[in-house]
Amino acid sequence: MACAPRTSVVRSLKVHDVGYGSAIFVGDLVDFSPVSYVFAVQREIPVFYGNEGNLSAYPIYSVPLPMARQEPAVQMEVTNTRPVICAGDVRIIAVSTASMVQFGSVRSIRADTRVKNIRQLLRGLPPK
Repeated sequence: MACAPRTSVVRSLKVHDVGYGSAIFVGDLVDFSPVSYVFAVQREIPVFYGNEGNLSAYPIYSVPLPMARQEPAVQMEVTNTRPVICAGDVRIIAVSTASMVQFGSVRSIRADTRVKNIRQLLRGLPPK
């Protein structure tokens, strides 16, 4: 890690919901790489044909993601004047898909969520 680890102290943490591929960390972390693929079909008339969900049919799941440009390494010196990361009372309603809440240091994060929504609605119905 770029800086010396510190102790993370959280007085209280209340979390209502943590989504798929998400996490909550108290303390230091080296790498975090959550991945989540979502395929959702919404139909006005709920029918299941049995062949839905072939993710290879949708390029959104296989196209390489653009990567951030790598900058040259920077030499730095960090002096933590306080050896403790303190958080009081933390309330979290939700941590969404492929994301994180963290109290501490992290070296690298690469989060990846790919969502394909399909809505199949009826056409040509007379207005009500």
